[in-house]
Amino acid sequence: MLPQEEVDDDYHLTRGARARDLAQTLTALHQKDFGDLLGSDQVRYDVVGAESLAPGEIEVKFGHAVYLPAPDEKILYHVNVSRDSAIWHPACPIYPSQRLALIGDEGGENSAVAQGWPFGPDAALLILNDGPDAPPVLQMRPKDAFDCRYDPRSGYYTIKSLREPQGGQRLLVKIARTSAFPARLRQYNDAASAAPVAASNPAVWQNRATSAPPGQHAATPAPSTSARSVGGAPATQSPAGAIDLTAVPAAASHKPANRSGESDATYAPVSQQRVSLVALALPRLSRYRDTGAQSLELPFDRALSLSIAGQPAITLAVDAADDLYACTPEGRQRIEAPATFSPVDARALRLLPAAAEMADRYRAIICLAQPVSAGVAGGVRFSFGRNSPMLAALRLLDSPRFIKRADGACTASADRIGLSRNAFSFEAAGKGYTIVRQSATQALYHLDDKLQFIASIGDAPYPLPHGHHLVAGHYVLRFEA
Repeated sequence: MLPQEEVDDDYHLTRGARARDLAQTLTALHQKDFGDLLGSDQVRYDVVGAESLAPGEIEVKFGHAVYLPAPDEKILYHVNVSRDSAIWHPACPIYPSQRLALIGDEGGENSAVAQGWPFGPDAALLILNDGPDAPPVLQMRPKDAFDCRYDPRSGYYTIKSLREPQGGQRLLVKIARTSAFPARLRQYNDAASAAPVAASNPAVWQNRATSAPPGQHAATPAPSTSARSVGGAPATQSPAGAIDLTAVPAAASHKPANRSGESDATYAPVSQQRVSLVALALPRLSRYRDTGAQSLELPFDRALSLSIAGQPAITLAVDAADDLYACTPEGRQRIEAPATFSPVDARALRLLPAAAEMADRYRAIICLAQPVSAGVAGGVRFSFGRNSPMLAALRLLDSPRFIKRADGACTASADRIGLSRNAFSFEAAGKGYTIVRQSATQALYHLDDKLQFIASIGDAPYPLPHGHHLVAGHYVLRFEA
């Protein structure tokens, strides 16, 4: 590494010829002096600029974990890190012939820096690569100070410090195989899901850990060391007294005035059946441009419950272009379904793609970490919708605070998007529930007990088995025995 200004001048004046000559000269000298030790290994040098170097300074990086790819060598893995499983930052690539990568804090003796590294300068993450045929192995140093586990469902490693009490610092590491090696992708995924990766067993790490050479810090068993020497138009606000319509692609009817003294509280006799809100369906806002909604934002607190109080642990959002985003204190990032988010330990939010039969109306489905339930009495028919107090406690989005508009003004409930005043009625029966659609513009979908699409529900009475789900508006309701 040379001072950045000198490298820039070389590029401007000679198109980088002096840097290329220097790299070739260093390679030739290395091969001349150490050719008998190289065997089949190749020698490669690179010359780059560094803003941190003063004129006349040179910095050299060397070590077991320093690797320069061949000119035509394609990336095998991309290593990304996160603090909350939502916002991911690139750490480094790994190439097929690259044996080691050492990741740590900025300014440390590492081959790569992890943004937001939480463990301090004396800790490091070593990744061992045995080539495309074997999954990578992770080792933390110091080896007795960290716990690392791989979750095949989420596809990333969780590293926690054992130096701190419960709830200490953690880092999430995702090692994603690139499309340059598609033939081996299934083999790696099968190996990761069929049995725990060796790195997920602390005993295995200790058995595989290499001892640090004498005089070398225990935190960096195979470090890269360095030596330095001198030489769209917004919608307008609705006028006062405007009619509260249901936001549907088709025409909607007027809402009648609420009855005096009507309460959202629901009181029922001792129930044998329950209805639970288990997921929230994110709509395609592009279908509801007339509302002026720019985004629908759902904030979740540290218990991963929908909440508008305090700083959320994570916010999942869909915008007017139907793009999905995750927002945390670490930043904002575009996401896609399926995905799993664990901004806190022990709980997770799953983001599922909408079934193809529902994709014209819905962008994705958020599975709640903790369902919200309400009891219902058997033998009685109830209604569900914006105008019904029945199961009002399950309509978590019945508020304008989740809708963002370009003009900043929004007084209509988010339930207006896709949920009619009287959406459907239901009655508990012996083997399930009988569902009757009450509004011709209301879209209803039947999902099985695993949230897989079964059918769209029309005007005819529809039998819904126990444990299956119904999608209406933003809500995915499970009807339980």
